[in-house]
Amino acid sequence: MSVEREFVGLASPIVGRAGAGGHPCQGVYYRPRGTRPTVAIIATHYNIDFSEHYLADLCATRGIGFLGWNTRFRGAEPYFLLDHAIAEIAVGINWLRQKAGVDTVVLLGNSGGGSLMAAYQSQAIEPNLTAEYGRTSIVPSALEIPSADLYISVAAHPGRPEVLTNWMDASVKEESDPLSVIPDLNPFADDREVPFTQKFIEKYRDAQIRRNHRITDWARNEIDRLVAAGHYDRLFTTPRLWADLRMIDGSIDPNNRQVPSCYLGDPRRANYGIYGVGTVSSLRTWLSMWSLSDSQCNAAPHLARINLPALVIDADADTGVFPSDTRAIVDALGSEDVTLHTIEGDHYLRERDEARGEAADLIVEWIVQRS
Repeated sequence: MSVEREFVGLASPIVGRAGAGGHPCQGVYYRPRGTRPTVAIIATHYNIDFSEHYLADLCATRGIGFLGWNTRFRGAEPYFLLDHAIAEIAVGINWLRQKAGVDTVVLLGNSGGGSLMAAYQSQAIEPNLTAEYGRTSIVPSALEIPSADLYISVAAHPGRPEVLTNWMDASVKEESDPLSVIPDLNPFADDREVPFTQKFIEKYRDAQIRRNHRITDWARNEIDRLVAAGHYDRLFTTPRLWADLRMIDGSIDPNNRQVPSCYLGDPRRANYGIYGVGTVSSLRTWLSMWSLSDSQCNAAPHLARINLPALVIDADADTGVFPSDTRAIVDALGSEDVTLHTIEGDHYLRERDEARGEAADLIVEWIVQRS
């Protein structure tokens, strides 16, 4: 079955259309050629471009429409605000229903997008988002958004603040110095024994949480300082964010992953590099997305409000989503119809030729049974 692809570019209800002509909300709609499916998936991420998602063609060849959808924050993670993204996801869902002829909309939350799509459905069921510190209200276009019909989680993290905290290096001494190290907390120290002791694990996890809270306290104070001077926000960097102990020690939260490893390869090298989630933020984005105390991008409370049928898929060799993360998602879901399935493969299902096809088969069969 051949696939027809349609570029979709739409204005944002918040910022309209870019002055140079570009549409802030953009994506690609995949469907079997010559058809108008009545069932379609929409997949969106916090900042990754999903317009060419690896499942799009595979689902379309199996008869299901697929909208790989981007908010204006694609490639612009440092400026992310949750309520703005929610309003722009609604633009894509409205297009599916009003223009593409879709009756059944399926939210697909892949990787970081799992908690984002959970937050979307949570807000659609019961508006619950509140303005972050320093903002007076959320945008009106995020208050009334259309509900979806089904929810799918694929290799998803339990939430943005959780994943960043779990990955951050607890041994950073000074945020302004990426080389500063607290020796007792350094997981990469030459004399550090692996597997880690339970005492070190507990001490390290506690220090990760405290580091997140320190950055939040600083961000709040910095907002106050800037506003008092007549300004609004600023960017800052957060160093060393590839140091989850599970990336180094395979006995913690075990699965079939290789260790040491992370999504960028060697975690020691990645940890001192410049690439990764959360490395650059505005103050308000930190509070909206990464802060343990302030962010509403944590999945659990949103998942609890979801009463739609839900499919949860994880990969058995994932180096960034671990078994306890998947269990947390399943346990948090409010739905009575929850299906859990594990696929043999890595986070992106690239390392085994059949893995992506298996995922598409599973997803489409599950959708057909419920639509």
